Amino acid sequence: MYESEDKELKKVGLELMFMTPEKGATADGITSVELAKLVELPLEVVKKKLNILKDAGIVRVKGINPKFWKFDEYNFQRMDEHDDVFKLLCSFDDVDFDRYFRY
Repeated sequence: MYESEDKELKKVGLELMFMTPEKGATADGITSVELAKLVELPLEVVKKKLNILKDAGIVRVKGINPKFWKFDEYNFQRMDEHDDVFKLLCSFDDVDFDRYFRY
């Protein structure tokens, strides 16, 4: 259960989950470079985390250079509730929602 403590994976996953056009996303998604700036993590770490999310089936990638990454809400809602990635992204105890929403 390595994801349960993976704060970087959670940060990248939640940022994609709550991505809006105001944050730089296009209809195709966001590039890993833009995402790395948003979450303030090194690009290589972000790319690694994006691939974990892609392997879990909840992030889609479009294009080649640059690649655009987009959260797949449909697949996320159909994940097994016992899946480690699902549990990680649904654990909101330490999440600052002001980061994702403007009131």
